[in-house]
Amino acid sequence: MYVIAEFSVIPIGVGVSLSDYVAACERILQDTDLEVQLHANGTNLAGEWDEVMAAIKRCHETLHSMGVPRISTNIKVGTRTDREESMADKVSSVQSKLR
Repeated sequence: MYVIAEFSVIPIGVGVSLSDYVAACERILQDTDLEVQLHANGTNLAGEWDEVMAAIKRCHETLHSMGVPRISTNIKVGTRTDREESMADKVSSVQSKLR
């Protein structure tokens, strides 16, 4: 099943700067066939459900291996069965209504 997901991984117990951990996750995501869009408060992913969830799991495994003792992750997922829709399609739809 195709899914568009937004997620943010929050390392706990490592201080206030999280960019090294975000970068580690982004490297993992770049090595997948998923569509990836980093934004200010998380990352959007699009692809097959199992591949998206496996990538998020790899982020957890990697951060734990970097010494992160605890991780909290927020995930939002959306699926459709009536038609195919990409992340760009969703944004374009809203932008067209703003014109």
